[in-house]
Amino acid sequence: MIVVTTENIPGYRVVEVKGTTFGLIVRARGIGGDIMAGLRSVVGGEIKEYTVLLEDARKQALDRMIKNATAMGANAVVMCRYDSGNMGNMGEVVAYGTAVVIEKV
Repeated sequence: MIVVTTENIPGYRVVEVKGTTFGLIVRARGIGGDIMAGLRSVVGGEIKEYTVLLEDARKQALDRMIKNATAMGANAVVMCRYDSGNMGNMGEVVAYGTAVVIEKV
């Protein structure tokens, strides 16, 4: 599966558009991570507990998007984007794009 943030993939052409594909994950921070993050925020600098949490969430959202695109019969995703938000102590990450079928030019 080729996933790109661009509209086109050099050396390939889109032969069929399958539609919008997405992968969504909602993660909650644990109490231990919140305590450590709170202590780090007093001192300043990177809050590694949250960095790891968000990296994992982005990877899982991307994996789910690819799984969804594959189920749609696509072999590529173009115009891939990420979006995120939070609700209380939960963070949401969505990866989305256009599932397409491509072939080499």
